[in-house]
Amino acid sequence: MTPLDPACGYSDGDVDTNDTTTPSLETLADNRFSRRQTIMGGAKATGMALMGTAMLAACDDDNTGSDAGIIVNAGTNAATSAGRVVTLTGTVVAGSASSTTWTQTDGPDVELTLDGTTATFLAPAVEEAIDLEFTFIATTSDGIERKAVTYVRVSPAVLGFTAVEHSLADTVVVPTGYSVTVMTRLGDPLTAATSAYANDGTDTDFANRIGDHADALHYFGLSAAGAPDDMANTRGLMVQNHENITEDYLHPAGPTTIGGARPLDEVRKEIECHGVSVAEYVDSGNRTWSYVQDSSFNRRITPNTPMTLSGPAAGSAWMTTAYSADGTGARGTINNCANGISAWHTNLTCEENWAGYFRRDSGDDANRTPAQLTSLQRYGVRSTSGNYRWSSASTTDTTITRWNATIMGADATEDFRNEPFQFGWVVEIDPYDPTSTPRKRTALGRFGHEGAFVRAVAGQPVGAYMGDDSRGEYLYKYVSNANWNAGDANNADRLAVGDKYLDHGTLYVARFNADGTGEWLPLVYGQVPPRPASGSYPEYTFADQADILINPRLAADALGATPMDRPEWTAGNPVTGEIYLTLTNSNNSNRPVDGTNAANPRSYWNSGNPNGHIVRLREDGDTTAARTFAWDIYMFGADTLDCDTAFEQTNINISDLDTSNDFSSPDGAYFSRESAVSGQFNPVFWIQTDDGAMTDVTNCMMLAAMPGTVGDGNAFTVTNTDGAQTTTQGTHVGALATPATLRRFLVGPVECEITGIDMTPDGRTLFVGIQHPGERGDAGNVTSHWPESQTNASATSRPRSAVVAITKDDGGVIAL
Repeated sequence: MTPLDPACGYSDGDVDTNDTTTPSLETLADNRFSRRQTIMGGAKATGMALMGTAMLAACDDDNTGSDAGIIVNAGTNAATSAGRVVTLTGTVVAGSASSTTWTQTDGPDVELTLDGTTATFLAPAVEEAIDLEFTFIATTSDGIERKAVTYVRVSPAVLGFTAVEHSLADTVVVPTGYSVTVMTRLGDPLTAATSAYANDGTDTDFANRIGDHADALHYFGLSAAGAPDDMANTRGLMVQNHENITEDYLHPAGPTTIGGARPLDEVRKEIECHGVSVAEYVDSGNRTWSYVQDSSFNRRITPNTPMTLSGPAAGSAWMTTAYSADGTGARGTINNCANGISAWHTNLTCEENWAGYFRRDSGDDANRTPAQLTSLQRYGVRSTSGNYRWSSASTTDTTITRWNATIMGADATEDFRNEPFQFGWVVEIDPYDPTSTPRKRTALGRFGHEGAFVRAVAGQPVGAYMGDDSRGEYLYKYVSNANWNAGDANNADRLAVGDKYLDHGTLYVARFNADGTGEWLPLVYGQVPPRPASGSYPEYTFADQADILINPRLAADALGATPMDRPEWTAGNPVTGEIYLTLTNSNNSNRPVDGTNAANPRSYWNSGNPNGHIVRLREDGDTTAARTFAWDIYMFGADTLDCDTAFEQTNINISDLDTSNDFSSPDGAYFSRESAVSGQFNPVFWIQTDDGAMTDVTNCMMLAAMPGTVGDGNAFTVTNTDGAQTTTQGTHVGALATPATLRRFLVGPVECEITGIDMTPDGRTLFVGIQHPGERGDAGNVTSHWPESQTNASATSRPRSAVVAITKDDGGVIAL
């Protein structure tokens, strides 16, 4: 950096100097510090620097004297932090200029947007404070050029918004200075021929409409030519899961039953509302977003969409059905919750609570083999009706009858006894090719998949980290046999790349040790002992690798993996490689005071762990192939208004939350993209909630955090009590929360869940899913009117799940 010229003069002569303290930006502005005092004195950023027209003389010898004819000024020096918009304002103090411009003359390159005498730029990501130099140039009609210089000190990124308060309003509430645009909503048409959504229960053809219950999402960039483009900020494909339905709002007066059977048209509508949607999004300028109804990329993937099974379990006898006699074909995907994104531009959608959709009649148990019966019971395929009673519809259409898994034929090719084994997988979808056939990747195991965070580092195996969303279940990791080759990122046959990395590898399950270390236990045939008999389960001996991958819960039981408090989303810090796992909550039957462990250490209010927590781990050697790791608990959820005793404040509000950042039941988790300023050096971590414990105080929410690293806290002993028994549990706690490191960014509308999050590559538009607003209402008692209520306080419509686009009014990076 070129030193500032100490001979540079002042125009007003009113400058204060403080040799012992570093002044704030506000003080600098008030006192008009010189460039030398600002930069050399080490001024730190405390807000966005807006370059004004203060009369600071230019540091240019040619800019003085009567023969110059023109005097220019580049404005005062200032300080800011990464990700904020800075405006430079030049002034022609004396004389006249035929043209003016700005140029950057030192520091990390930024993109200047010129407009007359002003220029704006986005402060770049920096690891430590650094100075940028800019020159204002004015040219006379005679070609005489005069220059003035100003400096901007850019400090590392910090959270730059005022925390949103608790809210029970029927709107999406964001910080001052941010705006919300509602994007694709339940029922929005995805073809030119599909009619607008009436939202009165009469709509049909959901195979060509946005589905219900907006869940995990991802923005896949599109170039102008329609090719994958990781850096496209104004055009992309929004791929979104549709986890479930709010059944009452889909029909004119709610669901009906006639003679004990569901009407076929109602059932078809409900089935088609599940699955995945692909919709093209475009920015028409200055982050003004809309979706393209007639885009050739638009697509619905429903429970009826043809798919293939791939990997070690494909072709297994467990997979044989009347639809696929050889066990390699499948139909559709359901209860899609979180997701994963591959390094080769595909979407991994995850089948979560699929088990409840199947019906098994009361006599079915007696006809099952012991192995199948154990599997069905362990995975919860026990209902005698199935969610929404779809199989009761009178039809021979196998897209409907397959939801009845009762044994009825002579063998598995004559019925759908094995249909439940075709669900619970990670499904890979190529969003750029609407004609492609999705693949169910059986090497990643079958369970209640919440998500699949993919980590691909050149020269290392591809890793996928996956939670099994049920109380007392496990954290899994898949490791590919092949090391990641970055050249595969541009392979046009994206699903073939998936074959390479996702069909051949090893599945592991995590054991968290009390000393803050952990182990990955391989789920490999020959290395997994029989699962011992326990409770109602007999001993289970695995037949082959396909058996293990179809039943990894049983294999994890056998290996002694650590039962967790509802393992949900996984997310990876793009800088450190650390993996974060949200543990949404547990109850007293699954986490009593005498049933805690170091990674799940709380049990209180005779309710288990109702507020949840977030665990993070770092692989030994920072490699996906590691068999061991270090871990701690990054953050504990807590309702601070209910922690009003010293005991509760110490043993429940362990992370020292306050009303600006308290939360309950963490679910969604996401790190800002590494291409954005907010994803570099110390990336912003986003936490979304699916809460039932704090809803008397606030709707579900999303928080922004600047996390540290594993081991930045201390060992801690939790005291748990249920009133009758008191126990203690040792654990490892990360650094406490502060308003600088954790703030509430958003609160959703009534009875919603905040889930699904991604951003444009520049971090200047944030997409968030709002799921099932008004879920406790029905057609006769509508309890939310969102998204219409977002802009109309008198709204009367039925609620709709939707995606929103959030932008900063000044065009800066979200959260900074």
